[in-house]
Amino acid sequence: MKRVLVVGGYGVVGQWVVRLLRTAWGDLDVVIGGRRPEAGAALAEEYGARLAHIDTVDAEAGLAALGPVDLVVAAVQDPDDALLRASLRAGSAHIGIVRKVDKLGPTAIIAADLAQRAAVVMGHWQAGAATFAALTTAREFQRVERVELAGLFDPADSAGQMSADDSGTFFARALVRSDGRWRHLAEGEGVRTVDRGDPPPFAAQPMGVLDVPAVAAATGAAHVRFDIGTGDSLGTLAGLPASHEIYADLWGLDRQGLPLARRTVVSDPRGQAHLTAAGAVIGVERVLGLDGGTPPPAGLVTAEGLIDAGRAVDRLRQFGVTVMTGPLAAPHTGS
Repeated sequence: MKRVLVVGGYGVVGQWVVRLLRTAWGDLDVVIGGRRPEAGAALAEEYGARLAHIDTVDAEAGLAALGPVDLVVAAVQDPDDALLRASLRAGSAHIGIVRKVDKLGPTAIIAADLAQRAAVVMGHWQAGAATFAALTTAREFQRVERVELAGLFDPADSAGQMSADDSGTFFARALVRSDGRWRHLAEGEGVRTVDRGDPPPFAAQPMGVLDVPAVAAATGAAHVRFDIGTGDSLGTLAGLPASHEIYADLWGLDRQGLPLARRTVVSDPRGQAHLTAAGAVIGVERVLGLDGGTPPPAGLVTAEGLIDAGRAVDRLRQFGVTVMTGPLAAPHTGS
């Protein structure tokens, strides 16, 4: 039986990771870890999980007490890579879903030096959902010239305000790809308006997430950016619970060399925490080979390098996420 430790498993995102894992894979040994494991007691009882005391400050002690773990999912901040380092030294695979672009260097070195199994970076927006949407859409193109990604927080989302507060550090040094060169933008610089057609547009500002270098590497597009804004989601506008949306807009040439513009909209009616957890669970399935594939080799792996984008989008749909692609009439708005 494979053992998966979800550190922060009683948090907003972690709870969803536990629920989805136990619902989809009842034979997994799921452990909820954190500094206050008692906070996850009700969740553990409901979903047949176990509890463990894991403090990222001294993660090695907690892991030693727990015993062998096949995979550690970090659904918490790990700014000094203490949990990552302890997990890899213990021989576990690791998935991290919280990571800024400018914090990736130390993480990459630790993973390259210590990993005995896969160390997966999934700090992309919603654990890769934005990148998977963009890369699936890119398959319609002969050449992708520009990609503009945007996420929409709804203030009514139960996790929206928390995430908006946590994301403040992402704005201070946002990475974009412009004319084939990397640029860093200060907070408030490069704000754009995202046109949604019938729903009201929203203002969005660049954010330093991993989707930008991921999409740039995979598509070769000279212009790539990711922006975040707030407003009424499609769920709220329909009189339903708040949803979370991602807009992936691509411009380039089609297979006949003619201009092509496409938009893919990802919408999760259960909100951004559920969408993040769904992306993380897709990573778990790939790392453990639960999807029928061979588990990845040891070492640093990115979400887009590990997981086929089309398969990820299909799996998101199975988790109740709507993914729709259609023509894009609006001109590009980025620099």
